[in-house]
Amino acid sequence: MSKSFLCIDLKSFYASVECVERGLDPMTAKLVVADPDRSDKTICLAVSPALKALGVRNRCRVFEIPTNIEYITAPPRMRKYIEYSADIYDVYLEYISPEDIHVYSIDEVFIDVTPYLDRLGGTPKNAAVFLMEQVLKKTGIRAACGIGSNLYLAKIALDITAKRSPDFIGELSEESYRASLWEHQPLTDFWRIGAGTAETLRRHGIYTMRDIALADEDRLYKWFGVDAELLIDHAWGREPTQISDIKAYRPKTGCLTSGQVLMRDYDFEESELVLCEMIDALCLDMTDKNLVTCSVTVSAGYSNSLHLPAVKGTAALDVRTNSERVIIPAVKEVYERITEKDKPIRRLNICFNNVMPDDGTRQLTLFGDDRAATEEKGLRLRKAVLDIKKKYGKNAMLKGMDLETAATARERNAQIGGHKSGEKS
Repeated sequence: MSKSFLCIDLKSFYASVECVERGLDPMTAKLVVADPDRSDKTICLAVSPALKALGVRNRCRVFEIPTNIEYITAPPRMRKYIEYSADIYDVYLEYISPEDIHVYSIDEVFIDVTPYLDRLGGTPKNAAVFLMEQVLKKTGIRAACGIGSNLYLAKIALDITAKRSPDFIGELSEESYRASLWEHQPLTDFWRIGAGTAETLRRHGIYTMRDIALADEDRLYKWFGVDAELLIDHAWGREPTQISDIKAYRPKTGCLTSGQVLMRDYDFEESELVLCEMIDALCLDMTDKNLVTCSVTVSAGYSNSLHLPAVKGTAALDVRTNSERVIIPAVKEVYERITEKDKPIRRLNICFNNVMPDDGTRQLTLFGDDRAATEEKGLRLRKAVLDIKKKYGKNAMLKGMDLETAATARERNAQIGGHKSGEKS
């Protein structure tokens, strides 16, 4: 039995929510979601369809919007968007089992609609129309939908075909995909083909999905390694993965990451302070999830005006731990070694590598240093801090470094995903 998948995306989601909250039509109102407290270089988190029709591109910077266009600026309210997303997911659950839904992002889902066609109109398109109408009726948010015989084709139908359709619905089979999109350019319009991949292909005279499908596979594997298999399958419109496979997947190891784009150029001491705050927050996160790590990678990007490449280094720890007392000194040593102290910093990223469950063991040294007791005491303290923060808010308990002028933790504690939650902190 052939399968039918939907990929439903909420059009200009953040902007649409702000329009609905103001009693405006999301399709005609000129609105951007951007933080007015930041400079005009800040990125617009969302641009309404009406502004897009005037040539304002999505994710532009505020200063790039033509001055002759009048528009509303809405401060981001991440908590509100999460609430709307949850309400829309509840709409899907009225008709679809959660086992057949994969939440891809806050505004996008994949649905295996095959078992529900008889109840939702008999065809995949009728099912798509019905679900989109229910979302619009109950939330005021318009959606677009891609329909495909596999997950990949549903995604491509959404990203490329639905945009050109008056009803915001696109539909693809393997045959129609090859007939209509094999010559489509640029390649970066296709899911999972980034600028780097496209450039590598271009250097070898490959410009379309047809070119990839007909290329020598050995050469593709030489250029892209195991990723070539996915590239080849997608060039032919094939995708064997099912939603059940996604839900059953469990990675052997994982990582925890944190990144910041600083609001101004920070000197070395200021940036190191923020780095310590980020590590401290990730250590609390690891403690909350009962995870430990023995390797931490730090990277820093210099001021945009310097046009210098980012630097990166990794601290290898001699124990698996989630203690900031162990991790901060090790990462600071690497940070001080890899950065040029006289050059301003604008971006920071931390990655706790190969995190795994804490089995409760603590390492002792030959000379009686009771590291286990020290770690256990630190663990109890972190758990107490977590309990307080969960009950009274993230800013209910702060460290001295968080009160420094250059610190960012207090502000970020009031954010979701690096943006304002919309709630008073």
